[in-house]
Amino acid sequence: MLAIAVLLAGLGVLSTSGRAHAAEPHIGIRVRDGRIVEADGSDLVLRGINHDFMWYPNKNDSFAGIKAAGANAVRVTLGIGHQWRRAKASEVATAVDVCEKNRLICIFDAHDTAGFGQDKKAAPMAEAVQFWLSLRDTLIGHEDYVMVNIADEPFANGTTWPWAQQTADAIRRLRAAGFKHTLLVDGPGWGQDESFVMRDNAERIVAADPTGNTAFDIHMYGMFNTAAKVNSYLTSFTKRRLPIVIGEFSSQHEWGKPDEDAIMAYAQAQHLGFLGWSWSGNDKKYSYLDLVNNFDGNSRTAWGQRFINGPNGLRTDTREATVFRNSTAGTVVDRAAPQLLTVTDVTSNSVRLTWQHRPSRIGGTTYQVVAVNGAAETRVTTTNRTDVTLKGLNGSTEYTYAVYAQNLLGKRSPRSALVAAVTPPAR
Repeated sequence: MLAIAVLLAGLGVLSTSGRAHAAEPHIGIRVRDGRIVEADGSDLVLRGINHDFMWYPNKNDSFAGIKAAGANAVRVTLGIGHQWRRAKASEVATAVDVCEKNRLICIFDAHDTAGFGQDKKAAPMAEAVQFWLSLRDTLIGHEDYVMVNIADEPFANGTTWPWAQQTADAIRRLRAAGFKHTLLVDGPGWGQDESFVMRDNAERIVAADPTGNTAFDIHMYGMFNTAAKVNSYLTSFTKRRLPIVIGEFSSQHEWGKPDEDAIMAYAQAQHLGFLGWSWSGNDKKYSYLDLVNNFDGNSRTAWGQRFINGPNGLRTDTREATVFRNSTAGTVVDRAAPQLLTVTDVTSNSVRLTWQHRPSRIGGTTYQVVAVNGAAETRVTTTNRTDVTLKGLNGSTEYTYAVYAQNLLGKRSPRSALVAAVTPPAR
């Protein structure tokens, strides 16, 4: 939370010139040094839940339930028209909007490819690429909130599938089409990489992405039934500084009993993302995979209780993406208060605040900027402008601000809405 001493120290290094502080080029979520980070450089540890959107496109209240459970991300399954109904661009746009409104990072997944080569209904990876290309205009511009999982579990078991070549080709095609999103790639072997094809070709896949913004997605079911197997596989990526997310796992499975305790413990220790399968709506024979009963967020299954509230579970150390905290305070708390307080140009040691002018009937309006820490306020500066750059901050720190207007007679307005800023790590 807010470090008041830092703000007091910063009183002597305030600038009200109105010039924007230089910021890094805005490229959204990306990979840096083997980690998934946000545009401001903050670490993004994806902790969330899978939602069967392709089967339940009208269950949009699930997003609010997933957020309330403590998630910062949701993996959204989409049909591409080969095995399951093709998601319409309008439906995907709605999902993007609902994710943003619920302050969730949205990972879209083309699901029809699962088990290609064994499941005769499965689609080849090239069809998934065509599907994403058709959604280009829907997804571009949302790189801060959206990640693209190119193809779900794209091949069956075995060592002869052309996984590496087709995955590299898919990445190149999407980049050539203008996709700047961070891409997730699933392993073959029904997502479990049972022959270590993804593990052993990971550097080749990274090299295929001219932006370097590709991460790996492993699904941990029956193959990962011991802590030794879990730790060995994940360590093979982390020791090479290759970004990896556990995109699916459960506490039970028809292919064997996963070691969910080991999965979550390793992820917690190494700050890796994980997403449980799945919110609700699995077929009756697979109902043990449901985290809640009948899409009711207040009715958790045994798996849901374990995943959400158990040791190293969803509520242990899940942090909301900073993109949702560095935002506009759009709430109108009082019409007489300054409005639309906004954070911009966040760096590791400074932030810029702007707000809407509130004219005084007797003229001479000034503004008091305060730092807020719970019930306590600390005055940071007074200005007659509607913007201020606050310097001398610490990196990787959350600050909360508000603004008052004051007229020539000293009468102060109600306080504006609060706005939070999270500074990125110092370089």
